[in-house]
Amino acid sequence: MDVVKAVQNYVSKMVNEVSGMKVLLLDSETTPIISNVMTQSTLLSHETYLVDRIENRNRDRMRHLKCVCFLRPTNETRQLLIEELKDPCYGDYYLYFSNTLKKSAIERLAEVDEHEVVREVQEYYADYCAINPDFYSLNLGPPNYPLYGDSPTSWDGKTFQRAVEGVLSVLLSLKKRPAIRYEGKSAMAKKLAREVQLQIQQEGQLFTWRRTDTPPILLILDRRNDPVTPLLSQWTYQAMVHELLGINNGRVDLSEVPDIRPELKEIVLSRDQDPFYKKNMYLNLGDLGANIKSYVEEYQSKTKSSMNIDSIADMKRFVEEYPEFRKLSANVSKHVALVSELSRLVEKEKLLEVSELEQSLACYDQHANDLKNLQKLLQNTNVTEDSKIRLVLLYALRYEKSQNNAIASLIDILHRNNVSVQKISLVQSMMEFAGADKRQDDLFAREGFFARSKTVFKGLKGAENVYTMHSPQLAQTLELMIKGKLKETSYPFIEEATKDRPQDIIIFMVGGVTYEEARYVAQLNESTAGVRLVLGGTCVHNSTSFLNEIQDAFFRFPTIGGLAGRAARSGRTPKQRAV
Repeated sequence: MDVVKAVQNYVSKMVNEVSGMKVLLLDSETTPIISNVMTQSTLLSHETYLVDRIENRNRDRMRHLKCVCFLRPTNETRQLLIEELKDPCYGDYYLYFSNTLKKSAIERLAEVDEHEVVREVQEYYADYCAINPDFYSLNLGPPNYPLYGDSPTSWDGKTFQRAVEGVLSVLLSLKKRPAIRYEGKSAMAKKLAREVQLQIQQEGQLFTWRRTDTPPILLILDRRNDPVTPLLSQWTYQAMVHELLGINNGRVDLSEVPDIRPELKEIVLSRDQDPFYKKNMYLNLGDLGANIKSYVEEYQSKTKSSMNIDSIADMKRFVEEYPEFRKLSANVSKHVALVSELSRLVEKEKLLEVSELEQSLACYDQHANDLKNLQKLLQNTNVTEDSKIRLVLLYALRYEKSQNNAIASLIDILHRNNVSVQKISLVQSMMEFAGADKRQDDLFAREGFFARSKTVFKGLKGAENVYTMHSPQLAQTLELMIKGKLKETSYPFIEEATKDRPQDIIIFMVGGVTYEEARYVAQLNESTAGVRLVLGGTCVHNSTSFLNEIQDAFFRFPTIGGLAGRAARSGRTPKQRAV
């Protein structure tokens, strides 16, 4: 199961089946799908000389070119395509849709094709962004795709439909007809599971592959069950870049970095095109620094050898190697700039101290020590407002049920240190959204002595350092599933159940996934024989996007959040009370 290859195969089919010079016409949602898996040079090698957007109505007329359209079958995109076919810019059109197209839509396209330029209409199920071979995202989030409808436990209608289509697309592209399990306490996971099952039954002709002895499993989870993982500082390369700088469809914006060179203001991170990134994306910052040093030394040695041009043969060899040499030069500059900025932010925002306390809050139960360290960091002017809020949220999640918790006094410290009322209101919002009563599993392992012992010691085995001890809740869930011990009462099946240990597991997280969880799944794929996993979700969160999504829900529902929420909406500072 490789989602990157699945999407690449679809794109290759599209551009290869249409011979000769061609244009690739995309829409706003298929553009990132393509850009995540294909480079401009790869498309050019398939005689695709121009990539444009169907929303752009100022395209030149080039009737001598063929046009390959890869579009999402939305009402908006279909209308743009209708307008295009009424007044075509190109000679022939080959229409590929990223998901199923209704018969009425095909008939409508046939009606408007008065110039008879449409040569082919097909469905290619690349309706998701493939990030890593075992990691995908639907890129859903506000404002276009708000997750929640009329409550924080119900879907927005448009987003729900898109999630159903995205999950079906993943299944179709991987050629899997799974048994479906879902997180029992999540109404949103249950609704999605039921609708996906219904669609599989209704579109049975698309799911006609030979059934395997052990059926694949689609496991639908809810972010609400583990609100801790997206709140933690990250120390592995891919996850750290996303947390501190943001990765948007494989691109990182460095335009705000002090003294950055113009060519590095936006950089691309691609496993396929960048061997150094592929090799180091899961390493922590310490190991990464050592590898960057070796990478620079390798470049310097090649630079030195390339200067020794004493003959025509030397010159010929240099010219032949120059493109690769130039590519290496650009790549070294990119990663040095990226790691330098990460290191600068770590120092500036005191993230080592912050992360050490985060890990303690996430992994251990030592209230007095945690509270003392937290009070100290909340008054440190070098610690950012966002870090202070995350620390208080982690404290509130862990010690919510403790009778002697100090949540109210911590909120008071936030006020005294000029943290915005709007952000402080997130504490109450998080409790309403993902407090202990809202979660299905025992996130902090409070179910007995042996569970507590496991929590205390889980950071000692195989931990790389004090900053990476945390293991996401997903790890425990998948471990139980792989062993065939995941309780059906907590994670029920939709319709047909199986007692077999699964071999292929496709996970979808309602409310977004993280790069920490993606790293765990990649390591599990590497270390567990006979099991293949693919992880995805509505989006890929860092702490900022996660809290923004919580806040979006929080402010839209006036019944949620109590005093802090009403105060945040009105701009007043409330009297504090225990949460």
